[in-house]
Amino acid sequence: MNSAPLNDKSARFLTHPSPARNHCRVWRSFENGETVGTRGSEDGLILQDEEHPLGARITLESEIRFGTADPAPIPFAITCSIYGLFFHTRFFAREADARGAFTEMKLELARILALAASETASDEETRHRVFDAVSAFVQRFPT
Repeated sequence: MNSAPLNDKSARFLTHPSPARNHCRVWRSFENGETVGTRGSEDGLILQDEEHPLGARITLESEIRFGTADPAPIPFAITCSIYGLFFHTRFFAREADARGAFTEMKLELARILALAASETASDEETRHRVFDAVSAFVQRFPT
């Protein structure tokens, strides 16, 4: 786990209650679930693949292989992105940890999306808050 402290602004963003909790309910199966069972971006078997209508995707894969030279697969990976903003990958040894992180990461992604979609999203201060939130996300959910 990353022990680097969050700055006050980032920590407040990740812990402050937000209407983004409502946005978490709008995550949907990506491509109507047709990607489940296929290979994902980390060349693992897709177990769960969801998209948020405000522009994000999160995918859980198992048995990740980085080519044929790797002796053993990495058990689980989560990839996520907010379209046009960032892409992030995490790796896990246990499925329960990966599934728990998947749920937590969806909530935080929804918060960032809600902030980016706010009425003042074109405001310079809001853009800085979005980038601070992305930085805090990556710190909270290290690779």
